[in-house]
Amino acid sequence: MFGFLKQVGDYTREAVDAARNLTQGLSVTFDHMKRRPVTVQYPYEKLIPSERYRGRIHYEFDKCIACEVCVRVCPINLPVVDWVMNKETKKKELRNYSIDFGVCIFCGNCVEYCPTNCLSMTEEYELAAFDRHSLNYDNVALGRLPTSVTTDPSVQPLRELVYLPAGEVHPHGVSPDRPRAGKLPEQILEELKAAGSIKTAEDDGRESSSSASNEEESAG
Repeated sequence: MFGFLKQVGDYTREAVDAARNLTQGLSVTFDHMKRRPVTVQYPYEKLIPSERYRGRIHYEFDKCIACEVCVRVCPINLPVVDWVMNKETKKKELRNYSIDFGVCIFCGNCVEYCPTNCLSMTEEYELAAFDRHSLNYDNVALGRLPTSVTTDPSVQPLRELVYLPAGEVHPHGVSPDRPRAGKLPEQILEELKAAGSIKTAEDDGRESSSSASNEEESAG
């Protein structure tokens, strides 16, 4: 008798749990039914990447000094720097520079530590190819200027959801003049400077000059 009642209680408890889980799932479904769909008609519409998006690397051959810092800081030693030593000038002469984007993890270390700023991250993310060997870009391909979504006349650029105005979930038809929910990095820096949280180079120069004048007065 007690075994039968225990089975009935377990069955009832499992049925209640299943009903509660089903209700929670349906509540999420009904909540999304009230929202407008967010659909990008690719490739006729494309999202504008974020300001700090790490896309294809752009390379400037004239600035490179073949120091191989990018190779040392790369987690997988990816960049290939081909150079020879000029016996007359006793300096390195760069011959070729290549990066295989089929292996690259786009961490940005090479761009961060490059002493001459010859490497930079772009917003180009379309790197699909039929042959993976074609993803090995040499210095000529790396030097090609990146494609921009906003300058392509055949594409309608759409702003990312994080940069839409507050309360807006649909990227179509949003005026670019409307304020967005997020802030640009330069706007955050201006606010920090106004609040006095960070110091500028001018402030450091003023402090150093004032301290030098104080030392001269004390010495005098």
